[in-house]
Amino acid sequence: MKRSGRVWRDVLFAALLGLLLLVPLKTAYAQSPDSAIKQVLADQVSAWNQGDIDGFMHGYKESPETTFVGKTVQHGWQKVLERYKRNYPTKEAMGTLDFSDLEVRMLDAEHAVATGKYHLARSAAGGGEASGVFSLVWEKSAEGWRIILDHTS
Repeated sequence: MKRSGRVWRDVLFAALLGLLLLVPLKTAYAQSPDSAIKQVLADQVSAWNQGDIDGFMHGYKESPETTFVGKTVQHGWQKVLERYKRNYPTKEAMGTLDFSDLEVRMLDAEHAVATGKYHLARSAAGGGEASGVFSLVWEKSAEGWRIILDHTS
């Protein structure tokens, strides 16, 4: 009987030790908000450069409150999508997108601001070169980090 109790104690000790060792590993492999947001931006660039506006829009929160501020103000994910499709109807009009000078600043545990520069390399027929700056307000959700406000000029 004593031997059985020791075995269970040893098994329990080994299991607890294993759990304690796994917690730091999980934390070490968790992506920081900065890295996660930059990954969403990299995914957007990839989708854009493939001519995939729908894929590009995965970076935005699918909500009626999502807002795009440019020459006009668009409220709602669907209206932002329609704006992109109207303004960039072809792969030639979309050109090749690049982001630079990216900076991410946390506002709280679930909100961040990212700023940077964009550049669109396009032929004259596609609308010519375009570049500017942007600021993006991000919100963390079950789906990950998503843009809730985009101010691009």
